[in-house]
Amino acid sequence: MKVKGKRVVITGAASGIGKSLAVAFHSACAAAVLVSDINEAGVQTVATEIKSKGIVTDVTNEEDIIRLVKESNDHSGGIDIFCSNVGIGVYEDFLKLTNTEWRKMLDTNLMSHIYVVRHVLPQMLDRGSGYLVFTASAAGLLSQLGSVTYSVTKHAVVSLAEWLKITYGKMGIGVSCVCPQAVRTAMTAQGAGVAGIDGMIEPEVVANDVLEAVENEQFLVTPHKEVLEYIKYKASDYDGWIDGMQNLQEKFIDEINDVIK
Repeated sequence: MKVKGKRVVITGAASGIGKSLAVAFHSACAAAVLVSDINEAGVQTVATEIKSKGIVTDVTNEEDIIRLVKESNDHSGGIDIFCSNVGIGVYEDFLKLTNTEWRKMLDTNLMSHIYVVRHVLPQMLDRGSGYLVFTASAAGLLSQLGSVTYSVTKHAVVSLAEWLKITYGKMGIGVSCVCPQAVRTAMTAQGAGVAGIDGMIEPEVVANDVLEAVENEQFLVTPHKEVLEYIKYKASDYDGWIDGMQNLQEKFIDEINDVIK
């Protein structure tokens, strides 16, 4: 889908990848780029920078998503591209995780995307065109050592994106799933850990890759190109891949345990 002249909405846009996406879409001459975040001061700063509108939204609340879609429609006359870009991650002790902690991760990392699709997709299907961008993670293709909740929820996002592309791709709906490793954001401010094994990249790199993917209607976006090789190895020798991940875990186990403590 050509970005120029399109109406874009981005969640999680107060900083990091979301902010970089907003700047990139604005620079690519999108007709409108509305930014959303739970951080009011941050999102308004970004909105001012790109001369747009900032909308405070708690993406774990479906009513907030409904309001975001309505305000975006009222402001721009519709939504062509929606970037669902929200996620949190922590190291944790699996056996000590509570249902409340699981629910927080599921609500933020999975249900937020489902709410977006539920309320944005109908207008796109009516028009016969639209584009959905999901920020997942390389953890959704591989795994996340030290965080079962992050690994499980990011796998679910990849699966959701795949299903949407399979189901609606022939109806004019484009889908891209963004799966980076370590990106220099607030989430990695204290260090990237094992996710940084192939280096930390800037959020602007991710944003540029996303724009290129949207323009080319490319599903999988892997800013760290090593991830593609890991996927191939995983598919060709699953047991060997798991053995390799266990060995990698041993190298990082002290760091993981220190964070959990």
